[in-house]
Amino acid sequence: MRVVFDTSVLVAAARSRRGASFALVRSIPSPDFEIGLSVALYTEWQDVLTRPEHRPPGQTVEIVLGFLRYLAANAWLQDIYFLWRPFLSDPGDDMIVELAFAANCPYIVTHNGRDFRGCEKLGIKAMTPCDFLKMIGENRKQ
Repeated sequence: MRVVFDTSVLVAAARSRRGASFALVRSIPSPDFEIGLSVALYTEWQDVLTRPEHRPPGQTVEIVLGFLRYLAANAWLQDIYFLWRPFLSDPGDDMIVELAFAANCPYIVTHNGRDFRGCEKLGIKAMTPCDFLKMIGENRKQ
């Protein structure tokens, strides 16, 4: 199954090795899911994760960019041909919904679920990294 990781997931994974965000990112490539990625989202990841306040201690910009290239190499790269703007209350999040819809991703994994209210109308569910981890764990048991 293909999913979209909101930038908040990568920021949380960079800040702590204890949470569900880190567990998900560490599991890539995963037999349970594949990340959907667009140029716009990759650009946002680069912009946000190379900021000093979001880099793990001791990590250089080059190391962060190398890690992002690794994620991109293990992602489904999706072109976006149809825009759903404006769709959400925060126009900056519309690109996430557009990617999820274009790449046929049923889930957006995010720490900001309230920002994605309304995406259910397109058949997309926003869920936390913890809830997503539980869901794929339960799917493995079946």
